[in-house]
Parts: sequence; C-alpha cells; structure tokens
Amino acid sequence: MYTVSIPVFIQHLNGLNTVLDKAAAWATARKVNETDLLNMRLSPDMFNLVRQVRAATDHAANAAGRLSGKELLKFANDETTIAQLKDRIAKTIDYLKSIKQSEIDGTETKDISITFPSGQTRQFTGQSLLLGNSLPNFYFHAATAYDIRSPVRGGDRKTRFYGHTADMTNVRYWGQSRHERTRLNVHT
Repeated sequence: MYTVSIPVFIQHLNGLNTVLDKAAAWATARKVNETDLLNMRLSPDMFNLVRQVRAATDHAANAAGRLSGKELLKFANDETTIAQLKDRIAKTIDYLKSIKQSEIDGTETKDISITFPSGQTRQFTGQSLLLGNSLPNFYFHAATAYDIRSPVRGGDRKTRFYGHTADMTNVRYWGQSRHERTRLNVHT
C-alpha cells in the first residue's frame, strides 16, 4: 500500500511544482496577470488551476492521513498566488514524508468512513479508498492542472508531469534487448 501511494504522490506533486514554475515563467514572459493565470480552466464547468492543485494535494494528504491514522493535514484553502500553491505542495510533501511505511502497509482491510461536505457518508476499506478513490482523483486533478497549462508545453513534458522517474533504460520490455527497444522506440 505504501509503495503505490506515498512515493507516487510525492513524485507527482514534485512534477506539479515544476508545472507551476513553467506556468509562472510563461505568464511573466507574456505579461499575463497571475490571477488570470490561476483562474484558467479547461472547461467552464471544471475547477480552475487553483482548485485543481488544492484537490490534488487534498487527495494525497487525506489518503495518507486516513490510511496511517494520523491527523489530517488542514489548509485554509485561501491560496491566491503561485507562491502560495507551491507552499501548499511543499507542506503536503513534508506531511507525506512524515508517514512511515509501517503505518500504511497492512491497511488494505482497514475500515474507513468519510463524511463529505454534502453530509453523505461513504464506507471504504483502505484498499478501496486508495485504489478506487484517492489515486484516481489525485491523478485526475494533477493531470488537469497540467493540461490547463497547455500553452506552456515544450521541452520534456514527461519530466514536468511525472517528476523525476526511475531510470528505465535497463528495463527489459517483452524480453527485448536494449537495441530492440531503441529500434522500436519503446525504451521509456
């Protein structure tokens, strides 16, 4: 449970930090007001960039807190600048780093009850919370925040979104040699 959650959240939050850096540089170069940048959205019925970042950090921190039994990380949800969003991401990463593997592993069958702001209560096991709710929602909001910044694209997009991934050059795919992977362009 730990391996598929905490390191994954940290990796993608670091990538989201990079996306915000690129967005800030893009806005500065084009003299785009930071408020306008943070209010961009993919569609009128979707959250803006600020809310996407908030949702991604909330899903990561709340999953970690609920699985580990630690007090949930609380934010005022009043971020209005890129610097404040980056600070929120940094606090979330620090919180995630405080979670020990022994606090998460073995929580697959842990009973977890969540009462949503609407008053609705849902029951989860640790595994169903992580794999069926927290990770999918985290990925959705992190990817949407990345997609909002599509005009910024260029360079190594994969590194910005995924953060720094493990070196995959020596991984064998379907029994292929490195030469075969390079020829077929499937090495990473």
